[in-house]
Amino acid sequence: MQVETTKLAGVTLLTPRVFEDARGAFFESWNAAAFSEAGLHRDWAQDNQSHSRAAFTLRGLHFQRPPFAQAKLVRCLQGAIYDVAVDIQVGSPTFGQWIGVELRAETYQQLFIPEGFAHGFVTLTPDAVVSYKASAAYSPAHEGILCWDCPDIAIEWPISGVDPILNDRDAQAPTLAALQSPFEFGAMP
Repeated sequence: MQVETTKLAGVTLLTPRVFEDARGAFFESWNAAAFSEAGLHRDWAQDNQSHSRAAFTLRGLHFQRPPFAQAKLVRCLQGAIYDVAVDIQVGSPTFGQWIGVELRAETYQQLFIPEGFAHGFVTLTPDAVVSYKASAAYSPAHEGILCWDCPDIAIEWPISGVDPILNDRDAQAPTLAALQSPFEFGAMP
């Protein structure tokens, strides 16, 4: 597995070793020993999957407050997405900064996002299927959300000239300036 660090400490792009032959392909999407060796060990509590029918469907930016804070391991099973993580750890040298990565089904890449980051993605193709592991169970009472187009974050979503498809909750999310982040830099695993 190839491990690429990003400008956001802990957010890591993973490219698996893929074995291909006439039948297709095989790779390990999760291996506890390999991930621990890379410093990415988590005890996963939940697997989630979404299917977005239309291109330019945007989900996020979401996070869970402690004690249900979630690390995520995200991959695209069908189609392609632009996956984004935003540092929301108070005191972090990269607070409010973001990283965006295109994840495509055919590359088998995954993005590891630790606790203390908001997460979201926009689909780049119709019928995109996304799967991700979460290190804590979902708790509606601990859910947090940030505005996907917050001017203080200024994410460069690859949707120029297109209004993304949003649900009401994501469309009405608060900005970073209004967020009282529950995360302190250095306090999460």
